[in-house]
Amino acid sequence: MFIKTGDKVRVMRGKDAGKEGTVTKVLKDKDRVVVEGVNMIKKHVKPSNSNPNGGVLDVEAALHVSNVMLLDPEDGKPTRIGKQVVDGKRVRVAKKSGSALDK
Repeated sequence: MFIKTGDKVRVMRGKDAGKEGTVTKVLKDKDRVVVEGVNMIKKHVKPSNSNPNGGVLDVEAALHVSNVMLLDPEDGKPTRIGKQVVDGKRVRVAKKSGSALDK
């Protein structure tokens, strides 16, 4: 999978198409990512020690990785990703600008 936690992405498909956010969690076995502030759902929670009143919470749900694209660090537009060897390390490279995404 070419998306990592902390990457800036744009949602390309679905009800939140066009929204941008930061990846907070990567579910590699299911090919899904959780993006901050995107794909919000209502979750009904029973009372517990951490949430004594219970109630209905707004929670981010996972999106399939094919529905998001990484943003180019130079111009902020969606780009595809390639890999190159730089100084003996494999790094992700933006196809649009050629800039490295990993440091």
